[in-house]
Amino acid sequence: MKNKVLAVLVLLTLIACNEPEPRKPVVRKSSSFLKESIVRNKAINKLEENAFMELMKSDSTHTYISSESGFWYYYNTKDTITTIYPKKGDEVIFTYQIRDIHNDVLYSEEELGQQNYLVDEQELITGLQDGIKLMKEGEEVTFLFPSHKAYGYSGHDKIASNQPLIYEVSLKKIIVNNK
Repeated sequence: MKNKVLAVLVLLTLIACNEPEPRKPVVRKSSSFLKESIVRNKAINKLEENAFMELMKSDSTHTYISSESGFWYYYNTKDTITTIYPKKGDEVIFTYQIRDIHNDVLYSEEELGQQNYLVDEQELITGLQDGIKLMKEGEEVTFLFPSHKAYGYSGHDKIASNQPLIYEVSLKKIIVNNK
């Protein structure tokens, strides 16, 4: 009996002294998810681009400009005298409204209210971040943002997943940061 207890104690001691071995991660050599995602995103981008091209083609009253950042815009009100554009750290005050591609208002200017934004220092959708830097004080610009420049696959309350948007933005004031 004493030998059995001693054997059990020795066995438990040996087991307790062993360090647990970590499990090795499961390695998957397939990148099919990434490849499928790329194909899906390219298809979405092409559909949105075609929809915007049709919209621009049917609108003969405005001259659309293609931005280097991957969206289109036109000026409703353009300032040809001032040369000051917002830069990083400047504060801008603006109003805007958001419409879908069928021109239905999703968020009105009244709903959104006046916005104060520190350029490149606060969060804002990437399209609007880039678009504001193209504006001067007093200008009103309409931007056509593909979904990847707006809310992308996540969407927002009234904005569906992968929904291209039209933003009408009025830049009220630029407060230059002299630092």
